[in-house]
Formats: sequence, structure tokens, C-alpha cells
Amino acid sequence: MLDTPQLRQKIAGLRGRFEDELAALVEVPTVSMDPARRQEMDACAALAGGYLGALGARVDLIDTGGCPLVVGRLLRDPSWPTVTIYNHLDVQPADGPEWRSPPFSFTRAGDSWFGRGTTDDKGPALTALYGARLALEEDARVNVQFLWELEEEIGSPNFERGLAAAIAGDAATGRPPFRTDSVVVSDTIWIAAGRPAIAYGLRGLLGFTVTLQTGAKDVHSGTTGGAARNPVGELAALIAACVDARTGKVKIPGFYADVRRLTAAEKKAFGRAGFSAKRFRVAHELYGLRPHRDDLAVMESIMALPTFEVHGLVGGYAGPGIKTIVPHRAEAKLSTRLVPDQRPAKIFELVRRFIKKQLPDAVVAREGALEPYLAPIGGPHNAAAAEAMRETFGREPGFTREGGSIGAVLTMRRLLDAPVTFMGLSLPEHGYHAINENYDWGQAAGGMEMFRRYFHKVAAMGQPAEAAAGAPLPRPARRRG
Repeated sequence: MLDTPQLRQKIAGLRGRFEDELAALVEVPTVSMDPARRQEMDACAALAGGYLGALGARVDLIDTGGCPLVVGRLLRDPSWPTVTIYNHLDVQPADGPEWRSPPFSFTRAGDSWFGRGTTDDKGPALTALYGARLALEEDARVNVQFLWELEEEIGSPNFERGLAAAIAGDAATGRPPFRTDSVVVSDTIWIAAGRPAIAYGLRGLLGFTVTLQTGAKDVHSGTTGGAARNPVGELAALIAACVDARTGKVKIPGFYADVRRLTAAEKKAFGRAGFSAKRFRVAHELYGLRPHRDDLAVMESIMALPTFEVHGLVGGYAGPGIKTIVPHRAEAKLSTRLVPDQRPAKIFELVRRFIKKQLPDAVVAREGALEPYLAPIGGPHNAAAAEAMRETFGREPGFTREGGSIGAVLTMRRLLDAPVTFMGLSLPEHGYHAINENYDWGQAAGGMEMFRRYFHKVAAMGQPAEAAAGAPLPRPARRRG
């Protein structure tokens, strides 16, 4: 096995190929929420399958009823532990004039690469693939599988169907049943550059719209103003009744009733992540934050507490100047991020009843939901991930929760009955879902080394390798000079 200087020299030699392959992925505009992009989704699945095939994997493109699920398998010995890497290859839309370079054109800028999908999630997916290649070239006694999805950005509506088909196998085509001992997800974000983090939980998501129509058409504010109802104003008042916009405190009775608070051990693990509210604000280009007591309180607010967010208030005139009308229809686009033990169905009914009490003629429509996810901090896989991160990046990782949602995680945990470990590489400044999304060679090169180390550590566990629920936190290792 290569020592660290040799390993890093070998990784440096992979940069050109990695950049070319990432560029090819990024330049396929895999916007899953756009039905007109179906041809591009299929093209990306074929391209990704080619990358896996070049590694020597058996590749299957599973029909899900929607976009295909790309499955790659390197099963070398059934007595060895099997690790499955999950990533998604679909992306958010990339609109707006603020992009400094075309979003679906791969742009190099020193050690950084710009383009939609570079960090969410095509760059980390390719990084994990390269890490697997390094480990397999050293004959690590581990089987490696890949699940690459193309519908994560729209809530994974067909992932369960595709995974179930993979698990069942297909005798007609010779496709064997899909099994695994553990899963790794590399679609999460560090707290800050140089501060590696392992997530052990995800917030859930409940989206809904509130529509209010008060007339058949827009009317003149001079002839009807003062008597006509204004749906934009009424929805603004409704939102103010639901949430304190200054503090983020949700005012709907019972909203916080089921929230599971952080334990002392979790707060200690959060603290090790080295979170800084100032760095967080700068990385996300925010001019200010809501008032909080300290850094831990900010961290808790984005990872361990629920939210009520206003994504848009649509209605009335939106052109230049002022058009003096009273609008006849308005819509509020809203969501809540949920935490353990909140359930989307219960929260939706709570919110719906509150809104209907305030505005009986409003129409409240549920737009989709994901359950929150929480796993034990301890166990051999999280311990192996922590060791791999520490040996690669020179710092003990923090254990945190992810503020976002990944619908496929709950499905994999349930259908595969295997522990899930989060080994993300993205940074706040990489611009998840934002303009000028980017990824960089430092995270890619470190990620290849990290995954290579992780695969070797899993190989050393032997078979089977089940996570121990409720195991203690991994103990920090002593720093070596």
C-alpha cells in the first residue's frame, strides 16, 4: 500500500482526467424538474454508466418509471464487506444574470471549477469513484457498489421503485439481487473549509402553497380600494401570524411539541466542528443573521430546530413603476424544515387548521414531504469515517446534523437494512443551489484520499460489518507530529 507522499503524488497525476470527466458531466444540463430535459437525463445516465464500466463495474440502468437509476457493482468476493456509495447527478435550475460564467459550461479558475452540479453533486460523486479506484488498485478486500440517482432534486419520487427493482434482481437479464453491508452518502456540507464534518441526521421537509382568490379580475384601486379585499395583503398578514420573520420563531400553537432537543453529548459533538457564525455568514454572502446567543445557538438553528420559510409571495403587479390595482389572486409558497420527532402529516394538518382559521377561503395544498432522519453517532462505520477524515485532513471531524433533506437516505436505510454514513466534501462557499456554484481541487484530491482510506478501513472490519446502535462517540486520536 502506498505511503502518504506517494499516494498524494499519484492523486496529483489524476487531476487532468478528473477535470475532463467532471467537465463532461457538468455540461449535461440534468435539471430534473424540467420535463423537457429528459433526453439530457438519459444522456447523463449513459455517460455515468460509462465511467463505472471503465472501472470494471457491472453497470445497470434501472427503469424507475421516471429518470433511470444508475447502478454499478464491483463484487469481487462475497466473503468481503460490501460498501455502497450514493450520489445524485441531477441539478437545480440555473437561472439569472448573476452567473459569472455560463452555468452549464465547465469553467476552470485556478484550483476551482465553476458550473451547475460541480459540488451538488457531480464533483463529490466522481471523487468517490476515484477513491474507490485507488483502493481497488491496492487490492483492498472490499466490494464497492454505486447508486447514482437522477431525481434527488425533486424529492426522489421514483427512487424507491428503482431501488426495489435492483434489490429484486432480474433473472431475465442476469441482473443479480442488490445487497450491501453499508452505505456512504457524499452529498453533505462541511461547517467550514478545513473543518471536516460527519453528519448523522437530516432535517425533513414539508412544502405547501396557500392560494387566496378574492375576485374574478384585478380592479382599480381608486374605484374599489378600501372596500375590495387585497389577497396579497391578507397573505402577508397570514405569514406574519405564522412566523416571526425577525427571529424565525414559529407562532403556530403546537408546532414545537414533538421536537427532540439535543443531548449533552450531541452539543459536545457539535462544538468540536468549530462552527463560526461569522464564517458562516461570509461563506453564504449574507449581510446579517437572525439574533442568536452564540455560535452553538446558530448551529442548532440550522441543523436541529425546525423552520417556517417563505419562498415566494406571488400576486398583483410586478412590472416597472406602480400599477394602481387591487389584485384578485395571490399565492404564498411556503415550507417547513422538520426535525426528529416531527412528522410531516401531523405538521401539515396543524398548519392547515391554523391557516383555515385565519383565512377560511384560502386553499392550502401540500406539495411534497420528506421525513427527518437521525442515526446513532457511534458505530464502526462512523469511527472509520472519522479516522479516514482525520488522517487525510489533519483534523478531528465534528459530528453534526445536516440542515437539508435527502429523500433517498430513508429509503436506503429501510430497504437495504444497512447503516448509512455521511462523508460529504462540499463547503459553504461552494454555493449549493446558488449562483456561481463551484468545487475545487483541494477538496477533490483530499476526498479521493479520504475515500481510499475509508475503503481500506472497512475492508479491515471483515464481514459482516453492522453499525452498533448507541455506541459511544469515537474518541479523538492524539495528533502525530
